[in-house]
Amino acid sequence: MKKLMTLALFAMGFALTANAQEKKTTIEVPQWVKNIKFSGYGMLQYQGQDPEGNHTNTFNLRLARFILDGKIGDFDWRAQIQGTNVKGPGEPTVQLVDLYAEWRKYPEFKIRAGQFKRAFTYENPTHPITQGWYAYADVINNLSGFGDRTGEKSSGGRDIGIQFSGDLFPNANGRRLFHYQVGVYNGEGINQKDQDNRKDIIGGVWVMPIKGLRIGAFGWTGSRGAMLDPLTGTTRSVEKNRYAISAEYDLNEYTFRAEYLHSQGWGAAKAANNVREIDYSRGDKADGWYAFGIVPVIKSKLHAKARYQCYRSMKEWSSAKTMYEVGLNYFFTKNLQVNFEYARVNDRNLAKHDYNFVDLELDFRF
Repeated sequence: MKKLMTLALFAMGFALTANAQEKKTTIEVPQWVKNIKFSGYGMLQYQGQDPEGNHTNTFNLRLARFILDGKIGDFDWRAQIQGTNVKGPGEPTVQLVDLYAEWRKYPEFKIRAGQFKRAFTYENPTHPITQGWYAYADVINNLSGFGDRTGEKSSGGRDIGIQFSGDLFPNANGRRLFHYQVGVYNGEGINQKDQDNRKDIIGGVWVMPIKGLRIGAFGWTGSRGAMLDPLTGTTRSVEKNRYAISAEYDLNEYTFRAEYLHSQGWGAAKAANNVREIDYSRGDKADGWYAFGIVPVIKSKLHAKARYQCYRSMKEWSSAKTMYEVGLNYFFTKNLQVNFEYARVNDRNLAKHDYNFVDLELDFRF
């Protein structure tokens, strides 16, 4: 009898222990935690060029990014950190580049708040890898808030603010024919407070008459504050009045894009690097354009590309830098690719205008 009672008590104890363990292992994880996705990518680079008296060739860590994406109810959110040799090889910079939430309940009206890409040009929001080139076009870098001509810190086209956007007029197939976006920003670039209590207002619209094609226009009015005026020794704001005209066709691995940008407003002595001194000698206007095509040679494996671009830092031909580029992109898998390009450069800011440029990159995602 005692043996039977002992066995019964042992069995009950085992059952209670197993039940307790089962309860511990069935803790419910909140849905918003389940929705979090971690991803990232890296871009490794070799570059060489031979302008007279300044030949260079170097390996470079172009950038690495680590990304968290998530969803809470009708809100999507993103946090992205970047490491890059933004000041040049051997001078790495780690910084927060994206931190925003977006209400996306209705495709006709979405609201985004935080730090994110400015609502200016087609190329600005394009992913650095899918953009397909060694870098964004010079005119995008200088007039779309990357290494901006006003001297603002390299910002990857981002600023802090709020944006409204939407897609309207669906056709019979549900494809929407019209897009709008307008944003209000500090005007100082990433991780920077407003310096003059004036906000940048940037907007854009485009139509999509056929699948893969969009034609649009953008406008930007604003300022960069706390710029040193060398004529008076005081600080003042510098105006930013800009517009862009854009066209793109992107379908079945064929991508063609062209944009023209124009800027009115004084610039700094040097783009990017958080320079805050006005350089009146370079004039108050700048413009530039680019056009490129990327086409499949072997579908999903090998793409050929060609790009023509020109940036005029003073809106005069004497300040023009023009590049004629050709290259190939080879995809080992959808997450691993190698890109090569050669460019003939004509830079009228140099004593000897013409030189050669090569770039080789290994890009991967995870």
